[in-house]
Amino acid sequence: MSSIKKVVLAYSGGLDTSAIVPWLKENYGCEVIAFVADVGQGAEELEGVEEKAIASGASECHIVDLKDEMVSDYIYPTLKTGSIYEGTYLLGTSMARPIIAKAQVEIARKVGADALSHGCTGKGNDQVRFESCFAALAPDLKVIAPWREWDLSSRESLLDYLAERNIPCSASATKIYSRDANAWHISHEGGELEDPWCQPSDQVWTWTNSPEQAPNEAEYVTLNVVEGEVVAVNGESLKPYDCLVKLNNIAAPHGVGRVDIVENRLVGMKSRGCYETPGGTVIMAALQAIDELVLDKSSRKWKEVLGGEFSHLVYDGRWFTPLKDSILAGAESLSKLATGEVVLKLYKGQVTAVQKKSPNSLYSEDFATFGEDDVYDQSHAEGFIRLFSLSSRISALTKK
Repeated sequence: MSSIKKVVLAYSGGLDTSAIVPWLKENYGCEVIAFVADVGQGAEELEGVEEKAIASGASECHIVDLKDEMVSDYIYPTLKTGSIYEGTYLLGTSMARPIIAKAQVEIARKVGADALSHGCTGKGNDQVRFESCFAALAPDLKVIAPWREWDLSSRESLLDYLAERNIPCSASATKIYSRDANAWHISHEGGELEDPWCQPSDQVWTWTNSPEQAPNEAEYVTLNVVEGEVVAVNGESLKPYDCLVKLNNIAAPHGVGRVDIVENRLVGMKSRGCYETPGGTVIMAALQAIDELVLDKSSRKWKEVLGGEFSHLVYDGRWFTPLKDSILAGAESLSKLATGEVVLKLYKGQVTAVQKKSPNSLYSEDFATFGEDDVYDQSHAEGFIRLFSLSSRISALTKK
């Protein structure tokens, strides 16, 4: 007899979690409570999800709105570090996992559950992300990962499993892609993308236009940044989530934010993913433009280090750790200077900062000009270069 009495399942309404509900009841003899995180994946994905959960056998379904908190407390802080995983990926799925895990634990505490469950496969990163968060927040709760236990190994077997129990499911055996969406991005894996030699077809992309489909006229958007946070779009002051939504709507038609990457998964294998992050790409470009103005060389170099470290921390699911607090403290310090205004040009899949200014700018036209000036004595450079290259000079003399 299982000691598990009540389990909270991270439920999406898709094929996997629809099968997990009855499987948990049959194999653990427990009550199953569905937890649905609204992270901005869209009304279409959330429509009827509570009814689906109950029809699958869940006793309750809790839908928790996490959109504002996710952007304010997870995405915006990550942006202050400048994190980009392996030079391309803006961490859309990764940033959503800690807030989902935290909310799942909170529901478990509320209903008195003694276990947590998820639908992540044994091949992916998400199992590590969720369970690392669970370990930090609720080490006393057992974690059940059906994909590492059951003998259901394909979409067909899952569909048969549900059909045998007369549990309705809208999924079909012909599903091509695995997708994950939230307010920041949408990811695509599987199908033709499993072959890196295969160019993504038009049916892969669901959010952004291709550059060929994008308007022939550029669009300009103005962002106001205060201490590393976008606070206004085109002069309109908005909350972080609303800033993101507005920029998604502006940038997606221009094809901005498409990425096709073969990345290193945490579990050791490489995987190919296509990501669409329209608004996020615009925000990142604006923040980088402000950094160009306000950070000296050493500070920018240090921020690159912080960003690189933080990208792996977020990707690996180590949000609830002292290391996260330490890196964010450093990024927060540097962001105190990151205030200004940026005008960005959106055209045919590209976003370019074409105008930028900041009250904290270190750029001085008086010093940088190629024209005549009276503030910089060019003869001073000779002594600087001589001292800067002194070690190389000594090394060469020693060898001679």
